[in-house]
Amino acid sequence: MNPETSARLIALNQRFYTDYSRSFSATRQRIQPGVRRIMETVLLPSSARLLDLGCGNGELAHELLDRGFSGSYTGLDFSPGLLEDARQAAPSCAFFQADLTAPSWAHSLAGSTFDIVLSFATLHHIPSYDFRLDLLKKVNGLLSPSGRFIHSEWQFLNSQRLTKRILAWEAAGFKKDDLDPGDYLLDWRAGETTPGLRYAHHYNEEELSVLADESGFEILETYYSDGQESKLGLYQIWQKRI
Repeated sequence: MNPETSARLIALNQRFYTDYSRSFSATRQRIQPGVRRIMETVLLPSSARLLDLGCGNGELAHELLDRGFSGSYTGLDFSPGLLEDARQAAPSCAFFQADLTAPSWAHSLAGSTFDIVLSFATLHHIPSYDFRLDLLKKVNGLLSPSGRFIHSEWQFLNSQRLTKRILAWEAAGFKKDDLDPGDYLLDWRAGETTPGLRYAHHYNEEELSVLADESGFEILETYYSDGQESKLGLYQIWQKRI
């Protein structure tokens, strides 16, 4: 993917999460089963140093606090509207605006180390292999030696309802040949009069395996969850390779 196309996809999603932050946040008022499964194990100790990439409206932080979390939590997101909701949901946590596709997003965290980095339903908005690999290498650098990266990727092709929301790239002024395999354009229909458009990449396990290896991780666990048939989210737990 050429840099111009990547930049346009990033701008497309930034517009979406600016213009539709209210309606999007309204649909994110509960923790997904796949995330809850992680919270109910020893993977998230109450005293951990957590970094949440794509923290959204802070629902995860709020849930953690309700469960007695006493460690440090830092959430990053590029939507001002979602961050406003997050600060109200979990006022004792730290939330910052950051564009995960920008080369400098991790600079403000320089010198910090985290026990766990979380990223639920966020990586599918990162365009191009180069951007994804750069992001994952930065995640690796922010983790403690035994740190883990826990993340999920949206498996929208597993839903007949969601596949009906896939649009031709021409609807957003793109040429299909400019996109990478697995890239899709979807609309948003949560009570809006004008559908919002957003970019999402559909990952598979093989692709994630390559990214993990290239960014210095080993995959500890993979499972599927969420949705009526428990297959709308692909979850993985990675550990830094020593």
